[in-house]
Formats: sequence, structure tokens, C-alpha cells
Amino acid sequence: MATLRVDEITVPLRTFRLHLSLEVGSTLALVGPSGAGKSTVLRAVAGLVRPESGRIAVDDEVFFDADRGVELPPEGRRVGLVFQEYALFPHMTVRQNVEYARRHAADEYLERFRIAHLESARPQELSGGERQRVALARALARDPQVLLLDEPLSALDAHTKTTVRAELHELLEGLDIPVLLVTHDFEDAAALADEVSVIVDGTIRQTGTPNGLVAAPADSFVASFTGANLLHGHAEPGANGSMRVRLDDGTVVATADQAHGRVALAVYPWDITLGAEAPHDSALNVIHAPIRTIVELGNRVRLTVGPVSAEITAESLERLGFETGQVVYASFKATGIRVVAEHEERTS
Repeated sequence: MATLRVDEITVPLRTFRLHLSLEVGSTLALVGPSGAGKSTVLRAVAGLVRPESGRIAVDDEVFFDADRGVELPPEGRRVGLVFQEYALFPHMTVRQNVEYARRHAADEYLERFRIAHLESARPQELSGGERQRVALARALARDPQVLLLDEPLSALDAHTKTTVRAELHELLEGLDIPVLLVTHDFEDAAALADEVSVIVDGTIRQTGTPNGLVAAPADSFVASFTGANLLHGHAEPGANGSMRVRLDDGTVVATADQAHGRVALAVYPWDITLGAEAPHDSALNVIHAPIRTIVELGNRVRLTVGPVSAEITAESLERLGFETGQVVYASFKATGIRVVAEHEERTS
């Protein structure tokens, strides 16, 4: 499989300078908040934005090299770009949209993406998932060296999103070209990509597998973005080599990680157990507080208890009979806490 390399590109943006390097061998998700520079990276690879410096290449095919003065125009780059809103031509049928980039190649892609029965339909007659498959078919009909996806699931409602995400994952697994996708949703990134790079203010904070980022987030921003609760407090030595952290609300918790002074702690919702009675295990950290919110997320439910959110199954919620305002015990192990570096906010 080919490799997309983005080496030390620099692009001045409104409030910061994007400066980063990426290597994409299979599927990599560039994930971060709105305005972090994600889409600018896609546009630079596609030739729609010109970096001040750096190099962009797929194996030996150089798209851009500032030092050598190489800059292929967008039409000279074998890149498949799927826009956030898919950008299908409304006056064309499905077949005509797919054939727009490369004629006489539609049949293979109509069959491959299971849209042959829709070949005479127009985009406005299609569901969100069907429009996405047409957009992917059109992009791949160009025989691209690399596929770029801009927020591929953001245009879908929550119900459709789950189904389409599974379909998209299956389609991407079958490709033999590098795929670079951008999203603001870590859950989407984790479901679709082999590796994830977290970008903040034009800089890569951390790259790794989705599980790797959760297991060892580089800083508090990465921890929060991957779904962790962040607890802030002051660390001091505890008993038996453990560390005690007095949280800002006065609660004291223990962690197996070494820390001192002002710290941020990451605790993931699935590592927290809820109960109506105090746990018998004295080694557990316990927060005793009322349930502030209960939010259903498909077959999972997220409950906010004091400073933390915990995640349980819908079945467990029904069995426990928890209600908003009820005082419960949220418990978690010291080994379930990760001490992370504080993320410094950009001030300029």
C-alpha cells in the first residue's frame, strides 16, 4: 500500500500558524475541535491551499515541495476528496455523478457501493447514507492515490449515523490506498481509523491507536477529547506508596500514578461504578453526590454524579431505578486514574 507523507507543512491561518507532519499508511483520522486546522490539511493535500513551506507526497509522486518549487495543481493530483456535505451535482443522476470524474467506469462502483438500483435517482431523492456512498463512488472512480474525507458523518442524524458509520468502516477496510479523514468526534475517529492524530491550534498533540490514546493521553486536552472526566486538585504522598489528590471541591482520591503539586486527573466513564449503597472495598475512591443528569445514548446511559460522568447500560439503569436528584455512590479504582499534564490554552 502507498504512503501519504505530509512533511513539516506550514500554513498561516487567522489566529495561529498550522505546522505539522503526518504519515498515512492505511486510515488515519485527524481529530480536534472546530477551527483547529483539520480541513486546511485536507485542502493542502488536495492542492486547494498552498503551504508556505514543507512537502506533500504519495510515495515517489510529489504533490508539493516548497524547497524544490514543485506544486501540482488540484487536477494534477490523483486525490479523491469527499466534502462534508458530499457536494453531489443535484441536476445529475447517481450514474452521472459517478461518471463525472471518469467516464465508462460507473458500473463497477455502482455495484461495489450497492447503489446500482439507484443509478437513475437524483441526490435529493437519496438518504444521507446513500448520498455518502455516491460521493465515495465518485471520488474512487478517479482511481486516486489517496482518499480524503472531510467530516464524513457530520451531515447525518444520530439514528442514521450509527448505521452509516458501520458501512463506512467496512468500505474503508476494503481499500488499498491511504485514507485521511478529519472529524471533531473522537468516537467516529476511533470507529473508522487505525490511527488517530489529535490536533489543537494547528499542532499535533498526540498520535496513536484509539486504544493507545485512551490508555495514555499525552495531556488533559487529549484525555478530555477522548471522553475522560477531568478532575483538578493538589497531589501529596499517601500511604503505601500511593498518591493522594485533594480535589478542588475538597474530595480526596488516591491514584497509583506518581504526581506532585497541581495536577489534572483523567477518569473514564466506563471505569466508574454506581451504586445506591457505599461500596465495601475501602481501596476504592468514592464520590457521594446527587445525580445531576441522566442522558440516554442508544443502549448506554450517561449519568453525571458530582464532578464525574459514569456510563452504564440502559438495562442497569432500569434495574437500579436511579432518578435525577437521587444521592448515589460513584466509585473507581486508584489504578483507573491517569495523571495527565495540564493543557495550556493559546492566549494569542
